[in-house]
Amino acid sequence: GGSTVYFRPETAQAMFVDFKQVSDTTRRKLPFGIAQIGKAFRNEITPGNFIFRTREFEQMEIEYFIREADWEKSFEYWRAEIWLWMTDVLGLEKGHIHELELPDGERAHYSKRTIDFEYDYPFGRKELYGLAYRTDFDLKNHFKEPPYRDAETGETLYPHVIEPTWGVDRSL
Repeated sequence: GGSTVYFRPETAQAMFVDFKQVSDTTRRKLPFGIAQIGKAFRNEITPGNFIFRTREFEQMEIEYFIREADWEKSFEYWRAEIWLWMTDVLGLEKGHIHELELPDGERAHYSKRTIDFEYDYPFGRKELYGLAYRTDFDLKNHFKEPPYRDAETGETLYPHVIEPTWGVDRSL
């Protein structure tokens, strides 16, 4: 018991825990985002695909905080930005990129919509990026009271979240 260690499975939770402090000190209006890069640890080892899903990798996540009414518009904005990144910045061929819309039952329990952007690698089609609408699940679970207050209207609310993710595998 005294030597039990838990590795974080994602980088996002720190951004949710720190949300109120960030929004209060920066006085940002919705929408705004918080980004973080860091190590994430998973136990998804697939030796058949080289080291594609190893135990440790660098992950970059953006938590883009929005009003619930704007989620579809914001989701489509980030979807377009990921495509621009893959094709215009990275130079990936569009024909090698595929969107996989995850149906109910395959998405994370907190997600109302998720798209995996998959790429045709030499060893097969695998996930390259992800885009999820996390709703207000995380902030409601970290805060008893709504953590965001609109300075102009005085309205308090639990912002909803669009989450684009990028990951780079690192072998242990």
